[in-house]
Amino acid sequence: MVKLYQFRCPKCNNNQNFYRYGKDPDGYQKYLCRVCSRQFSPERPVAGEGKTGRARLYPSCPACGKASFLHHDYEYYSNYRCGDKRCNHSFFAFKGNAIAPPSMSTLFGKSDFKRMRYPVFLIVTALSMFYLGKNSFRNISLILRTAFNIKVSHTTIANWCTQFAPLFDNQRLKLLPMMDLNSDEWHTDETVVKIAGSKHYLWFVVDSETRFIIGFHLTPYRNSPQAFALLNEAAAHGKPNAIVSDRYAAYKVPVKSIFEDVKHIRVESFKDDVSNNLIECFHKQFKAWYKTKQGFSSFKTANNLISMFIFFFNFVRPHSALDGLTPAQVAGLNLSKLQKREFLLVA
Repeated sequence: MVKLYQFRCPKCNNNQNFYRYGKDPDGYQKYLCRVCSRQFSPERPVAGEGKTGRARLYPSCPACGKASFLHHDYEYYSNYRCGDKRCNHSFFAFKGNAIAPPSMSTLFGKSDFKRMRYPVFLIVTALSMFYLGKNSFRNISLILRTAFNIKVSHTTIANWCTQFAPLFDNQRLKLLPMMDLNSDEWHTDETVVKIAGSKHYLWFVVDSETRFIIGFHLTPYRNSPQAFALLNEAAAHGKPNAIVSDRYAAYKVPVKSIFEDVKHIRVESFKDDVSNNLIECFHKQFKAWYKTKQGFSSFKTANNLISMFIFFFNFVRPHSALDGLTPAQVAGLNLSKLQKREFLLVA
């Protein structure tokens, strides 16, 4: 009686005459076809691109589709090279699990307006005066007492400007899907801020069409891992045709590995056709607000204050990216009644 197998020889299509031939290096059972002497492992997963049916350990070459090999392995990314010497294409693949989250995802404070002594409109008014103007906490307290006849301590206003960062960041995440950030260019750059007298770097990504601040990252370091953290977070919200940066080399590998088929424009001088003036103008607006605060006292406080400033810059300031969002669209969001009321006040 001839035994029939559930698999066939990939070369001669035989399905009844095989010899068990041990196991391959990965532990899969090998068979030898007694008709054509072909050796193969039918249980081994197929990658779908290799001609031999063997699963490839490394990604295929994006230029020719052939197998590649590991050229260099780093902490945050790997550099692969095509195995075909005629192609010899070099490409990068970032390690998503190894990249640390940006500082914008590590906020602390309240996520709602519950159990607040003062009404929501008063809190929003105080926050708007602090983040859109150049008022100090004591000046805001004086204005509220003069205009609304409500006595609020400047310490209470200082706590408002810090503790509501998670609430506004949650609303930012709900409003982002309404915006189209797949534009022609994203601009990225970094600037310096002082926290308790020490130098820190603040990284930004700005959309060229909506003037929207897609993300930020506050860190005491200025190197390639920080660019990885920033661009990896921004990649979740869209994909541009090009990313514009200065000549700083820390952006080269993150752009190549995270954004495939995206052109990286490195501006050499102000005489170039494409400049980085857009984000430089934003730096001027941020520094004008930052200098009135006389620096930051701690990293966590600075991170919350910057997050709130960017929210007001994106959604509350005049001629912002929220201009096309009607109150009906805001009311349609899955928010609580108190949050809807707050957003209809500031929209």
